Amino acid sequence: MAGVPPEARLVCGVDEAGRGPIAGPVYAAAVILDPARPVAGLRDSKQLSARRRETLASEIRERCVACAVAWASVEEIDHLNILQATLLAMQRAVATLTTDPDEVWVDGNRAPVFARPARAIVDGDRLHAPISAASILAKTARDAEMVRLDALYPQYGLARHKGYPTREHLALLAHHGACEIYRRSFAPVRAADAARRQR
Repeated sequence: MAGVPPEARLVCGVDEAGRGPIAGPVYAAAVILDPARPVAGLRDSKQLSARRRETLASEIRERCVACAVAWASVEEIDHLNILQATLLAMQRAVATLTTDPDEVWVDGNRAPVFARPARAIVDGDRLHAPISAASILAKTARDAEMVRLDALYPQYGLARHKGYPTREHLALLAHHGACEIYRRSFAPVRAADAARRQR
């Protein structure tokens, strides 16, 4: 994994978690790593076990120069669309940092507008440590929120599938119908609502 080049004194990595689920907010994290306090084992959060992600998330928060996590709500997702809501969550995360970066690196092929220079990097969460760190913080924060929502809405099994449209989840959604945590602009949620109205 490539390190941070010396010419970029403070690079902020940004990544999201939760674009694909049909329930819950979309999260984004921003991280400025401290070269003097490296975190070993950083990689794309999807390549790590849940336990390893939690361990690394603690180390990232302890050793980084600055980090922040933000989100866009289900209402914002339905109003704006998932892409624009994701970009909004990224902007919020960077704006919440207590230290201003010199440059922002965003995972993917599109970066929102920031107050600092930014670039989008495809597979950035696999290639660059600051983005990997952001990936881990975003994922662990969103997973924690889905566990919290599971306690409020246990009928959907959110703690297991984290809101992704698994076969189990879709079956539970069809049986119980969608509540306020569901993204009604997403096709599976609209289909479940339509099916229940036809019963």
